Amino acid sequence: MNTNSLVSIDDISRDEILDLLERARFFEEHPNHKVLDGKVVATLFFEPSTRTRLSFETAVNRLGGRIIGFSDASTTSSSKGESLKDTIKMVSNYVDLIIMRHFLEGAARYATEVTDTPIINAGDGANQHPSQTMLDLYSIYKTQGSLENLTITMVGDLKYGRTVHSLLMAMRYFNPTFRFVACEELRMPKEYRDFCDANGIRYTEHSEFDSDVLADTDILYMTRVQRERFSDIMEYERVKNLYTLRNDMLLETKPNLRVLHPLPRVNEIDRDVDDNPKAYYFEQARNGLFARQAIICKALDIDIYKEAAL
Repeated sequence: MNTNSLVSIDDISRDEILDLLERARFFEEHPNHKVLDGKVVATLFFEPSTRTRLSFETAVNRLGGRIIGFSDASTTSSSKGESLKDTIKMVSNYVDLIIMRHFLEGAARYATEVTDTPIINAGDGANQHPSQTMLDLYSIYKTQGSLENLTITMVGDLKYGRTVHSLLMAMRYFNPTFRFVACEELRMPKEYRDFCDANGIRYTEHSEFDSDVLADTDILYMTRVQRERFSDIMEYERVKNLYTLRNDMLLETKPNLRVLHPLPRVNEIDRDVDDNPKAYYFEQARNGLFARQAIICKALDIDIYKEAAL
């Protein structure tokens, strides 16, 4: 396993998180640096993606690297029965870095066990999405001026939402308070509630999404109920529209509150919220470029400050 791989946000320390945030800020100020000249990066997306894939590929392009890979696994040898192990070992022969998204939990971890090429996990099932977490953290840091002592309200699909799972784990270093808003079927899984208990993280659970739960919120993290995670379509239909953020719900909230969402959204945020200055989800997506530039350079062990000085 290459130690520069990023599979889970739990793999990196508080200092490493803060270092990546500083690197992201550097790239926001200096987005175009040809530090990947001569490097080839594979993007292997076994599961559909728009924002994550495009932002990773834009990051590689802005850094001067080259990209190979696929965005539709049905066009690859995996559709002929090739194993994930064989795919990873084959692609490793051609590239310096692999960025992969897979529908199976643990797929990215497994990939690190069969190759010495660094792996960046771009999402594995309902498990982890560490690059999304880094752009979330960067967005929180930019809007709040700190990651410390914040109240974060997570709403919607807390069972299958890998972005909320990763963010919860990353915030353990910064003394957060969480509000979990979900129906019983989509509540935060026990393993993550146990994680909070083990790490002294304060949290409360709520089934109602109202002004009371928003009163002391600094970051409101909305999520989409993910149809692709449900085996029972009737269950999805029953819960998909339970929680919707309306513009008037933000009237009495704290001035510093910002609304985040990993996108895409369906019906969980009304369109008129987009014009509210507290809406930050499109800027959040833009921050993904800078965060992923930082992650790529760390995975390839590139000293961006030294390279920039040359």
